[in-house]
Amino acid sequence: MSDYKDKYEMVIGLEVHAQLKTQTKIFGREGCEFGREPNTETGTVTMALPGALPVLNKECINMGILAGLALNSKIPSRCKFDRKQYFYPDLPKGYQISQYDEPICQGGWVQISNKKIGITRAHLEEDAGKLVHAGASGLYGSAYSLVDLNRAGTPLLEIVSEPDMRSSEEAREYVEKLRNILKYIGVCDGNLEEGSMRADCNISIRPIGQKEFGTRAEIKNVNSFRSLVRAIEYEFIRQAEIIEEGGKVIQETRLWDDNSGTTSSMRGKEDAHDYRYFPEPDLMPVEISQEWIDSVKAKMPELPDEKVERYIKSGLSEYDANVLVNQIDMAMYFDELLKKGADAKTASNFLMGEVAAFLKEEKITINESKLTVDNFVKLLDLLKKGTISNNIAKGLVIDILNTGKDAQALVEEKGLSVISDESSILPIVQKIVQSNPEQVAAYKGGKDKLFGFFVGQAMKETKGRANPQLLNKLLKQELDK
Repeated sequence: MSDYKDKYEMVIGLEVHAQLKTQTKIFGREGCEFGREPNTETGTVTMALPGALPVLNKECINMGILAGLALNSKIPSRCKFDRKQYFYPDLPKGYQISQYDEPICQGGWVQISNKKIGITRAHLEEDAGKLVHAGASGLYGSAYSLVDLNRAGTPLLEIVSEPDMRSSEEAREYVEKLRNILKYIGVCDGNLEEGSMRADCNISIRPIGQKEFGTRAEIKNVNSFRSLVRAIEYEFIRQAEIIEEGGKVIQETRLWDDNSGTTSSMRGKEDAHDYRYFPEPDLMPVEISQEWIDSVKAKMPELPDEKVERYIKSGLSEYDANVLVNQIDMAMYFDELLKKGADAKTASNFLMGEVAAFLKEEKITINESKLTVDNFVKLLDLLKKGTISNNIAKGLVIDILNTGKDAQALVEEKGLSVISDESSILPIVQKIVQSNPEQVAAYKGGKDKLFGFFVGQAMKETKGRANPQLLNKLLKQELDK
């Protein structure tokens, strides 16, 4: 593959479908909750019953505007809905209500680490249902398919990128960034496993240095970041091998199989005219005033890039800031710590270290843990005042995560406060120096690193409770005699 990458360049564009977090569907009253019994979230519009007319959910427009503003898009003064004609068993109407030439968002961009990825458009549409295939196949088998229309009519925002990505890593970073933005503004939960965010990948290749694009293939059924990377890498090799063997890549839609790690032909790629788009006659165009846009913009929360910048100003490294921001629950928790006066760097060290390890082991989120913000602030305050050492604090945070006990109460219960009394530490220091004459001689002979040995012995004697600054001072005095 490295040989191919030396010869060919990937050209990648993504179509990301984000399910909007509305309580009801885009054109009906039914709910959108995931995991309900099949066909329990259906209604007259979903079932395409005679005389049933769609009624637009205004909250979908609000969320579309908010997403567009967050993605640096232009919000036009008018958008309209269109019928996209195609037949499929989980689409009872025989067409999908979508947006074609007048979408809710025009243009835009998303910044990833090394470049801006352009956005062509973002439009609103309804989702289709779901087919469940079962049974045996073959001459004597009885294969069958069941239709679940719970998902039909669920509101989607389809975000179409420009073909600006040149590697699977860039594609992954773009989708991760897009997911983060949509989660922070509250329009999509970004749950790939439940299908509330899906990506179709358009990929072509061309000889390095060539300006013209090659023939693209669209890959469907990509529902995880890992699958996205694997699908792109596989498709790159497939297309390169076709060209190397003198063949031509054909424009088609291909299906990704995560188990085999391969793509397979699904159908010839349709163009817009194949769908026979025409304006939806049962829905009026939506006029979007500047006042409406401004009212939505006023509700815009802090975006991920803005949060990263604020964290860096508070004392975090760019890496630490990004790690926190990429975990929205952790970032919100961290913000509450900062509001209560916690030191940013110290708090982030604990969150990204001991706390993160505990949460991963227990498979829970920070909000599901017993470590309340107020109790964590107490622990950090005890550390700041010198009442406990850093090592003791690391142990205590695990105790709190397990028990939820008050930090101050745990310190008193376990007798863990730092010993800062010189009269208590000096005898211990003197005993250690007298008990290790060989190490003392070696230290005085120039082996300065042995100082750490004496510190370790003293900490062991005091069970980690000795004040580090005072201990170092007393040890140095005794060893320099």
